[in-house]
Amino acid sequence: MRAQQRALSNPVSLWWAMLTLVSFANIVFWFILYRQLNGANGAELSQGSQTGPMLMLSAAYVFGCAFRSVLPRADVQRICLVDSWLSSVFIGRTVATIAEIAFAAQWAVILAQLGAIADAETAVNMARIILPLIVAAEICSWYAVLTKNFLFNAIENSLWAVAFLFVGVGLGRLVPEFDGTVRWLLVAGLVGIACYLAFLVVVDVPMYLKRWRIEHAAGTPLLHPLDGLRDVATRWTVTHDIEHWKEEIAWMSLYFSAAVWGSLALCALSAMNDHLPRDRAQASAPAAIVQPTSFR
Repeated sequence: MRAQQRALSNPVSLWWAMLTLVSFANIVFWFILYRQLNGANGAELSQGSQTGPMLMLSAAYVFGCAFRSVLPRADVQRICLVDSWLSSVFIGRTVATIAEIAFAAQWAVILAQLGAIADAETAVNMARIILPLIVAAEICSWYAVLTKNFLFNAIENSLWAVAFLFVGVGLGRLVPEFDGTVRWLLVAGLVGIACYLAFLVVVDVPMYLKRWRIEHAAGTPLLHPLDGLRDVATRWTVTHDIEHWKEEIAWMSLYFSAAVWGSLALCALSAMNDHLPRDRAQASAPAAIVQPTSFR
């Protein structure tokens, strides 16, 4: 009884329970969204609209984040909350890579879709840049995990910042081209991206740079990538100590909640295919004569 009370009072256990609950709700919402969009747009989905692929990309992200919420781990430190082979860094990092590339692909698809409707080349060009940047970020992440070099975590998150700066440029270009609900969704996206960039610049990247400086000053040896590959597949340490997790809680909480909601929102926005041209016409018709041609 006392052990159970201690577990319930442990802030890490409470945080873990919150992550699990939010992830379960996200999965339920994805299924609701799938049924709504598949029921309302079944003909469109079968004719190759963007809604079907967006739902599948979102599924990779939603379920991937749920897996990482139920089995949290800190990759470079090799710590986790559940003593299971499913908690190995190799499996977790693989799931994360698939999920994050799918999330980046969602943004590329939506920018390309809206850019094509609005005839906005800036948004279309930003869509082409996002995925290569995130693939490069994933390579840096894997190198950081294998070698235990926090500097590459800082580079990874800097690449995410650059990628979403480009997303913000694309969304900003699209805002004046749409009206109604679409415009408000674009503005909400810009606000969310601004908050995300601020978090990366103020909290996340400095955290990894601080860790790298501490390890470098202590002369902590780095692993060879091949040695690291064996290490991530076979070694994990279970800990519920708040001191080990306190720097992970902020980014994991936001990542497994707000970012997942963004993924679901992108599906809903992509499914508004019938409304997008109408909102585009309302927004652009009065300005068609004076719209500059040098920034498209």
